Amino acid sequence: MLLDGNKAVVFDMDGTIFDSEKLVLDCWEKVGEKHGIAGIREVFIKCIGTNKVRTKQIVLEAYGDSFAYDVFSQESSALFREVTEREGLPVKKGTHEILDFLRENHIPMGLASSTRLAIVTEELKQAGLYEYFRVVMGGDQLQNSKPAPDIYLMTCSKMGVAPSDAYAIEDSYNGIRSAYSAGMKPIMVPDLLPATDEMRSMSVAVLEDLIQVKEYFA
Repeated sequence: MLLDGNKAVVFDMDGTIFDSEKLVLDCWEKVGEKHGIAGIREVFIKCIGTNKVRTKQIVLEAYGDSFAYDVFSQESSALFREVTEREGLPVKKGTHEILDFLRENHIPMGLASSTRLAIVTEELKQAGLYEYFRVVMGGDQLQNSKPAPDIYLMTCSKMGVAPSDAYAIEDSYNGIRSAYSAGMKPIMVPDLLPATDEMRSMSVAVLEDLIQVKEYFA
């Protein structure tokens, strides 16, 4: 098995485990349309994989310091919650298969998300996935967001494994850059953005979905 000699697998959450990035983008675009804000998609793409602090910085860089970011964020979040409370948070294809496979083969799993820890914990528990992970990290637990390597370095440290002995499963450019900088073995499973030459150079594999990740390991 490809995992022999590697001691852990660390997952991103949004866009990797949950099919949430598309839903967040949809909410951003609806709120943007309501307020006549142009270019939302292009700005959102830059925010994928970053934490709340960096997201605010990116939005203000795009629209100016007078932009009512807090109002925009609150309205978008309220719309997101409305949809997920009604329909549930969609789980990406292959999520249960890869998590069960790794657990059956006694491979420790971690989760390193740019989303706030309280939200990460709540969403994982609602989906029945929380217990799969030995360590769960959120973006508000450290200062530097992805693409800095900090969250992956901290997750590996808490799991007691060297980054070079761990795979990272990511969908975003910032996430792949973060895992690569941490010295891990990144696997990209693209979501909203296709793999670029840069992403392929940093990744040990680019795969279509988590089913293919399972097959890659097996």
